[in-house]
Amino acid sequence: MRRVFLWAARNTWLKERLPRLGFMQRAVRRFMPGETMASAMDAAGPLQAAGIATMYTRLGENLASLAEADEVAAHYLAVLDEIAARGLTGEVSVKPTQLGLDHDEDATLAHLVRIAEHASSTGAYVWIDMEGSAYVEHTIRLYERLRAVQPRTGICLQAYLKRTADDISRLMPLDPAIRLVKGAYDEPEAIAYRDKRRVDANYLGLAVRFLLDGRDRPIRLGLGTHDVALIEQIAAQVATSGIGRDRFEVAMLYGIRAGEQFRLAREGYAVATLIAYGEHWYPWYMRRLAERPANVTFAIRSLLP
Repeated sequence: MRRVFLWAARNTWLKERLPRLGFMQRAVRRFMPGETMASAMDAAGPLQAAGIATMYTRLGENLASLAEADEVAAHYLAVLDEIAARGLTGEVSVKPTQLGLDHDEDATLAHLVRIAEHASSTGAYVWIDMEGSAYVEHTIRLYERLRAVQPRTGICLQAYLKRTADDISRLMPLDPAIRLVKGAYDEPEAIAYRDKRRVDANYLGLAVRFLLDGRDRPIRLGLGTHDVALIEQIAAQVATSGIGRDRFEVAMLYGIRAGEQFRLAREGYAVATLIAYGEHWYPWYMRRLAERPANVTFAIRSLLP
């Protein structure tokens, strides 16, 4: 099932046709409150009241031309202004290919620096999303260059990639901010763990090691997973070394395990909800279905009257 959904995420024919169907539009509303920035921020009210922070990402990936990146950068500047205007505890998360990584790394960096500078001036934070394995090295290099000039920036790393332990070691001198996810692309066995148990074990080891190695440093860790048992296991393991729940954050997607997000916040975890929006939601949605069987069940129920 996972492979089918990941194949569907890449299929151009399906990408052009399925989003027009009513049942698809209904089903995706579980994971995103709407296609506009305003709809995304309107959803933040109940979360903010419960002490849950928010992150915002406009869906869309590879650009046809570098000129399109100017509009994307301007959009994220507007998002940061709106976060400040509404008094939200919010951050933004940006895909490098949205800012032109396929065309010019230096131009992409310039956009990231501009967004990060504006975020810093408003008290916010910028995260760089990680995409498929072909972009990992380019993205890490971008982050190294960005972090050198803008400390209020973080990067997403994927636990199913076998290289991630080395990538964390490479970034440690920067006192990095890392949002650790399991991974949602169809990567070959040569470079990625494909068995869920191995991915979970690697995730646990990476998170615990990062927190232990960085206990006396200004690092930041976001646990980007909906696996609550894994989150609690990480918390229990580091607690024995005197590392409390205030030393990491839980980052979950809007609409997924919402009850658990509120429960974790009540129990003293720092929780942030990633709210996605935008017209280009189809590939992102297919990857969400590939991640968890419960997501597929919900999508099937949306077909019913």
